[in-house]
Amino acid sequence: MFLVLFVTAISIFLFIRLLILFQVQIQFMMTGQDKGFKFNEILLLWKLAKEAEIEEPLTLFVSVPTLNMAISKIVMESKTNGTESLASTQNFIAKLYEYRTKIDLDHENKKGLESTKYLEKGQRLRIILKGKGVFVSEILSVGYELIIKLPLQKNVRLVEPKQWVMKDVSVYLWRKGDASYVFDTRVTNAGIFQGQNVLYLAHTNQLERAQKRKSVRASCEIYAQLYFIEDEEPDFDVVEIDDGYKCLLEDISEDGAMIRIGGKGKQNIRIKLQFEIDNKLIIMFGIVRAVEFNAESNQSRLHFECLHIEKEMKNTILSFIYRDLSEEKKNELQAITELEEESAEAENTQAQEKVTDEEIKLSEEREMTAEDEEMATEEDLPKTEKKSDEEIGA
Repeated sequence: MFLVLFVTAISIFLFIRLLILFQVQIQFMMTGQDKGFKFNEILLLWKLAKEAEIEEPLTLFVSVPTLNMAISKIVMESKTNGTESLASTQNFIAKLYEYRTKIDLDHENKKGLESTKYLEKGQRLRIILKGKGVFVSEILSVGYELIIKLPLQKNVRLVEPKQWVMKDVSVYLWRKGDASYVFDTRVTNAGIFQGQNVLYLAHTNQLERAQKRKSVRASCEIYAQLYFIEDEEPDFDVVEIDDGYKCLLEDISEDGAMIRIGGKGKQNIRIKLQFEIDNKLIIMFGIVRAVEFNAESNQSRLHFECLHIEKEMKNTILSFIYRDLSEEKKNELQAITELEEESAEAENTQAQEKVTDEEIKLSEEREMTAEDEEMATEEDLPKTEKKSDEEIGA
């Protein structure tokens, strides 16, 4: 009896050890079967994953770039070993293409990014570590976990790898052709990957589209002078010497303010505000978008949108606002601002490349036209010369 129990315990122990040892392979096989692949096809995909040194083979079932690599490798190998024309090879390649199309369609039909598993290698990231600020990083691999470069701040390693482990972070990213996203996750480990210091981040399905940066308003009591703009194109450099209409700014942001004035205000009028913050002159040009009139006090609150302000003056306002802003909010705004700048830069680059391509195409067309004209001229030359000779002979 004891011997039977002992053998059973040993068998169970060995079985568990085998499960742990081959956990990744078993999960890969089960996932492949769920996706409709045959056993021999799954074995081939596993072999490809190992030959390509894919750290997380499961990405073959979720990542289009990784799947493209696998298809290319199968096609090249089949050409090399002479199996390209075999029905089994063509059927397998067709199935891979069909599966790739399915992944593409699934992504298109979904409203945005639903899981970090669909992120791709090379994706730029902004990482917020509480109490430390905003860091820049990049995805090196997407598999069982996200593997990212050790985050840097202004290209400096301010936080050592071990200090990141088991810390909760907020991750901001901008996907080309899609939108900006933010998600919270945990750093599970730190290590070396492809010769670089890296962090491992847990995957999540809880992603949100990051809202565009909104101007932060700060409550204030700043007395200002208000002037009506009458010129179609006002001179932004003029500093008013004469007094305007006295008003009180109740809150302020880089792109507007809440203004309290006496009497009934008027909507959609263009105005100019002139005031001081920290003994520095601020001039804002804009328009009154809405008016709240209080008949009892005979006062109005004007919702003012700033349409022009010099950069130095804007920075003075931001400095005033950010004094009392929480560190968490500052980091959030910084991350979103950097994403917006990154997306704008990418769009500008794309536009410039498009213009360059059009210029090259136009230049080529002109060259072709010039060549055609030159050929036409050369074809006419013999006739002219012949005619001349005949005329000379005559």
